[in-house]
Amino acid sequence: MKAMIFAAGLGTRLRPITDTIPKALIEVGGVPMLGRVLLKLKAAGVDEAIVNIHHFPDLIRSYLAANSGFGITIHISDETPLLLDTGGGILAARKWLDDGAPFIVHNADILTDFNVADMMAAHNAAGADVTLLGQHRTTSRHFLFDSGMRLVGWANTATHKTIPENLDCISLQPLAFGGVSIVSPSVFPLLERYSESAGRVFSTTPFYASYAAALDIRAHIPANPYRWFDIGKPATLAEARASYRGSTVGMDYCSGK
Repeated sequence: MKAMIFAAGLGTRLRPITDTIPKALIEVGGVPMLGRVLLKLKAAGVDEAIVNIHHFPDLIRSYLAANSGFGITIHISDETPLLLDTGGGILAARKWLDDGAPFIVHNADILTDFNVADMMAAHNAAGADVTLLGQHRTTSRHFLFDSGMRLVGWANTATHKTIPENLDCISLQPLAFGGVSIVSPSVFPLLERYSESAGRVFSTTPFYASYAAALDIRAHIPANPYRWFDIGKPATLAEARASYRGSTVGMDYCSGK
């Protein structure tokens, strides 16, 4: 099983920490986030991963080499010349990912212990094109799902912008995106088409919302309680470190979690 890990981000909200290291190498519980994510995915059955790089790329290369790729095959998608965002990043890694099998996409700044293998099983059972980790979490930006948990669009409650435009949100369920998804290679032709107008740099958010009618995009809400932190801000990084203080990587990722 393959995975793509977004490790290229600038981490501007975490300055001055990210003035000297990439966000993906910030430690929680004494372990860099990239290592935590890779070990989590390896425990879930991933044996090949694509890691994109941009900010302090040599430090990420050195970290992966020093840890022998954590025992899995690692490919580097080098975005040093241009940071491509999430949609552009997936498209740039197509040569490794487009082999007919669904793959996991995981942000390196998301620390969570839910069972990714369960999410993959749900994705396969539904025959979905994309499955998004959905959360009931306070945010102004939501993906909007119908009663069958299929994506209909996206809305920003602060600006009242919706994709598609003038979307009637009343009967739809708003869910925040948790930074983990399962993607089937069936999305690649539409990603290519979207990039023709959007350019090389684009996010998956407007892409998924724009193609919600053409793709089967589902929400996955884990059945069991789990921890989840976006370590991209000083306050949430502190919360994550407090939650994981004293734990070991082995304890975090037992039973494939």
